[in-house]
Amino acid sequence: MIAKGIVAAVVGAAALIAASPPVTAAPALRTVASGLDNPRGIAFGPRGELYVAESGRGGPGPCQAGPEGGQVCFGRSGAITVLAAGRQWRVATGLPSLASPAGTEASGPSDVSVGADGRLHYTVGLGGSPDLRTRVPQLAGTAKLYRAGRTPVVLADLGEHERSANPDGVTPPDTNPTAVLTAKRGQLVVDAGGNSLLRVAARGRVATVAVFGARTVPGPDGTPVRMESVPTSVARGPDGALYVGELTGFPFPPGQARIWRIAPGQAPRVWATGFTNVIDLAWAPDGRLYVLEIAHRGLLSGDRTGALIRVDRDGGQRVVASAGLTAPGGLAVRGRYAYVSNCSVCAGTGSVVRIGL
Repeated sequence: MIAKGIVAAVVGAAALIAASPPVTAAPALRTVASGLDNPRGIAFGPRGELYVAESGRGGPGPCQAGPEGGQVCFGRSGAITVLAAGRQWRVATGLPSLASPAGTEASGPSDVSVGADGRLHYTVGLGGSPDLRTRVPQLAGTAKLYRAGRTPVVLADLGEHERSANPDGVTPPDTNPTAVLTAKRGQLVVDAGGNSLLRVAARGRVATVAVFGARTVPGPDGTPVRMESVPTSVARGPDGALYVGELTGFPFPPGQARIWRIAPGQAPRVWATGFTNVIDLAWAPDGRLYVLEIAHRGLLSGDRTGALIRVDRDGGQRVVASAGLTAPGGLAVRGRYAYVSNCSVCAGTGSVVRIGL
């Protein structure tokens, strides 16, 4: 479900190529939150509190065929958790969730973002056709952008934008909002299903900022296949440009995921290459980019070990942490530490870990 259903110093730098980044000494992973249901995107608030989007564990149904095979069942088990002053609690519960009968591989609240005014925004994914929401009324709250509060407010229907605009032209349309970034005027949202970066302005107006096209690559048997980009993450760099990481679609070839740079008035261009199944991005205060891979050896490898990779100013790449990262799903950097949501496809055993940089 995750796959489809889931810098002044570097301005103008050439695309970076590093098929096998060297590994630093393994840092210690300290668990700062536990007991989470399919934890995904994370973000810090203005007082240093850390918010975590939990995609939930589905529920009693209705059930239907999932985008990656098998059944997924609906429930209102999605949540937003906050970590502050050594405590952990859920500030929003009862949010839409789709998951396997075991509660794993969920789709639901997928990312969080906090504006300068302290308001919390979050996306709810879907991983399928927007028309599913008509056929299954319980899914009406999916594929949308929300502002959190005592009563959540729908800011934009991202699934409707995919249905009506279909930016990448793939049919049938597919929507899975996975990342949100609060901007000066509205929010930026990555739709992994629609292969697009969207801007949500006042009154829920949705506009397409960029589309990430497909490539032809060798399939597992060597036959050429069409591989979609499947963007998963967006971060604003120190240069003011937007950087978007891609998971890639099937066959998820190792070393073929890219980082895109999007500057105002310019077409998106590939800024860095050589990654595998990128799930999130974050810039550190020192101007270096950190890239989180959900599966360092590839989603078809059977190995769920992820990796946190540092991109240096000269374009070099280095694995900062890998051991202990199991299908990680979200990344935030604060000071000299990276925070990662770990076991992002697990029900009840997901966590957030802190990694020294």
